[in-house]
Amino acid sequence: MYERNYNLLRAKFSEFFLPTLFTSMAGNICLFVDGLIVSFLIGASNLAPIQIVAPVITFVNLLYWMIGLGGSVLCSVAKAEFDDKKSNTYFSVSIISLISIGLLITAVGLLFSGNIAQFLCSSQPELVSDVAKYFVALIIGMPFLCYMMSLSYFIRADGIPTLPFRAILIANIVNICFDFIYIKFFNMGLSGAALATSTGYLVGSILISYYFLKKERTLEFIKLKVNSFFSFLKKIVTSGFSSASTQLYLTLKLLVINFLVGLYVGKSGVVAFGICYNSLFILYIFLIGTAQTMSPIVSVYFKEEDYSGVNYIIKRSLKIVVASSLALSILFIVYPQALLFLYSVKNPADVPVVLNALRIFAISYVGTAITFLYTFYAQAIQKNQISTVISLLEGFVLPISLAAILSFAIGGNGIWISFAIAELVTILVIVGYSRYTNKKTDGEYSGFFINKHNDDEKVFEHTIKGDIREAVDLARDVQDYLSGNKSATIVGLAIEEMLVNIINTNDEVETIDVIVRDNGDNILISVKDTGIDFNPVVENDKLEFDNISVLNKIADKIDYSRVLGLNSTVITIKN
Repeated sequence: MYERNYNLLRAKFSEFFLPTLFTSMAGNICLFVDGLIVSFLIGASNLAPIQIVAPVITFVNLLYWMIGLGGSVLCSVAKAEFDDKKSNTYFSVSIISLISIGLLITAVGLLFSGNIAQFLCSSQPELVSDVAKYFVALIIGMPFLCYMMSLSYFIRADGIPTLPFRAILIANIVNICFDFIYIKFFNMGLSGAALATSTGYLVGSILISYYFLKKERTLEFIKLKVNSFFSFLKKIVTSGFSSASTQLYLTLKLLVINFLVGLYVGKSGVVAFGICYNSLFILYIFLIGTAQTMSPIVSVYFKEEDYSGVNYIIKRSLKIVVASSLALSILFIVYPQALLFLYSVKNPADVPVVLNALRIFAISYVGTAITFLYTFYAQAIQKNQISTVISLLEGFVLPISLAAILSFAIGGNGIWISFAIAELVTILVIVGYSRYTNKKTDGEYSGFFINKHNDDEKVFEHTIKGDIREAVDLARDVQDYLSGNKSATIVGLAIEEMLVNIINTNDEVETIDVIVRDNGDNILISVKDTGIDFNPVVENDKLEFDNISVLNKIADKIDYSRVLGLNSTVITIKN
């Protein structure tokens, strides 16, 4: 009667998705608009130095993705394991490490700015001076970028997704406003564009720190010994590298592609590649928003062996990224002139090169969306090895090798074509791996996303509204499902006492998910609800304990955690 309807997961996905999407939108649209403003104020040709410095930003992205996102996923897993100390440890190690790394990057960048600029401009030496000016003003903002972005991952994992959105949105609005101030009024040129970005990072860092004043936060800094600190940092890096490696490979790819484009196409080609690369900021609004919404939810539900929940989330995520990437691909193939107009590209030498590059480059969008989502998913289910392999293939090995071969064979067009071919080959590799894994595990893992599946004979999934009658009826139905099992009566009673308590202690609870798993030697009852923070093991004088006192007597073990903004309670009853 009470089959699972996924309303709870749908609501939680939407709750996380919209703020995360807006956070991604705030970051990526503002980066996109930032390029528009620069090209409008000081000319499209100045996109070339900005594009040449792009590998520096992607390298910093690598670090805060690897440590910040990797640490937040492990933090979510620790919460799913009901280990608050471990979750706080991951939080402390991640934030402290990234602040330190950000300061180190700034120091090294300022000391060796001339050498770095010469290295970046190896195929365009005439741009060294402009690149150095932009680089120096940009590098001073790196500590603030690392702190702001890494903290945002943990805040979302702590069930407070709107704060990062607001902080990052305001940071990017400040960036855009100061573009006009520094460039137009102070006549600072490219240095002003970079300094505006650093100013935005500083303001965003101040705003996001409001998290530490919030009463509902559950994460806090704890003291650690040096050996323990680096031990946890190693785990974080191992976990986060698979998805963050996309930024490492992007850094290397940009360095090589910038060189090849400058060699085979010239400065017009660098401008064209800069606009192609900037067009990805629009696509990544949906890719990053979806992937970073999916990751903490999938990591928690997979850890709890709720594979049907994982399947629901990944299907929903895939629909979003494929639809958005397909729409954007069609738009830029049919009407690439839109970007020429936005970026004020008027030089007759640049126009045909940019139009041609955009049309070919846009073919790769759908493949990029699928492989990007897959790397985040594989990391979330702790399949770090395949995630790293896919990132390496799609992000570096295939596009670089194909670009080198095809550019030598057919010139500049070979570079643009290489991106689409690289995505297609990567997807074929994933299909082959999925089939291999399915065969190797005798069907335990199945599908493109190699998810496990629940045993319908041993796992019973139910959803009810916050109604006493439905709670009592569900307990009776579960008892009927387990008829013949000596623990059936106790399981039914435990479910009834838990659900009735949730309903009584909340003014309104729209949805409660109950999953009963028969493991043979014990029966696990997993209950998730959106009610007020309530631990059934720890007494609270403000709540009634009649039902909970009964539950504690009949259950062999009760685990509780507040995870993803949900009460997650697992009750163990031995057979």
